[in-house]
Amino acid sequence: MLDLNTYGTFETAWCPGCGNFGILDAVKDALVKLQLDPHNIVLVSGIGQAAKLPHYLFGNVFNGLHGRAIPAATGIKLANRNLAVVVTSGDGDIYGEGGNHLIHAIRRNIDITVIVHNNQVYALTKGQASPTSDLGFVTKVQPGGVIDAPVAPLTLAIALDAGFVARGFAADKEHLSSMIQQGLRHKGFALIDVLQWCVTFNKKNNFLWYKQRSYKLGPDYDPHDKVKAFEKSLEWNDKIPIGIIYKNSRPAYEDACGLMKEKPLVEQEINPEGVRAILREFI
Repeated sequence: MLDLNTYGTFETAWCPGCGNFGILDAVKDALVKLQLDPHNIVLVSGIGQAAKLPHYLFGNVFNGLHGRAIPAATGIKLANRNLAVVVTSGDGDIYGEGGNHLIHAIRRNIDITVIVHNNQVYALTKGQASPTSDLGFVTKVQPGGVIDAPVAPLTLAIALDAGFVARGFAADKEHLSSMIQQGLRHKGFALIDVLQWCVTFNKKNNFLWYKQRSYKLGPDYDPHDKVKAFEKSLEWNDKIPIGIIYKNSRPAYEDACGLMKEKPLVEQEINPEGVRAILREFI
């Protein structure tokens, strides 16, 4: 029987009071409740403070280049579809440098779960505006305030018909854990955007700012209604919904790709002579 001790306790490099701690607790809680053994999960990240999360619990880890977490996770899932593959990285890493990869992973509907620590700032590199920074947000790099329109990641995901689109709040472990559990159970691409405060570089969108504005979607909300999901995804500033914003049941890429229907690639036999024949074509 797995418990929180299964995933260990590690010293972190995060600032005291950082919202990343709440996300780490929620991830561990979700893995325990799903009874996922560390050797059956792969945690993938890029670069950034959020990208350090895989270092702080037991499991298989791939820590790659900035913005390249999703293609690495895609390769891992396609090689062994029996693994639970979780990307956990920041808003700059996923929505900025990795934005193009996000778009095409959603199109393919790869069966991975992407958890984005969205603190609306680049924290590792000392406070530049990120793709989700609010208009007017002042930084040392943008002293006159941000003038670029912020990315609306959930709206983007819904437009691309992502299989599972949700938002959580780093301060609500039980609710966020539930979102992660449901994302992992979902067959197909799952995006979970997490409201996460940065105590050092974002003094505007702090814990209290999110706490006063976030509200949970009630049982009367239907996440299968795409039009209503669009409307909810665009709510910001005064009211920010958390919960499952949108979901559907379109086939996952692995189920649509004939090569992997019978068994994972990692279990399939390799014909060395066939590989050599292919290589000879490039000589």
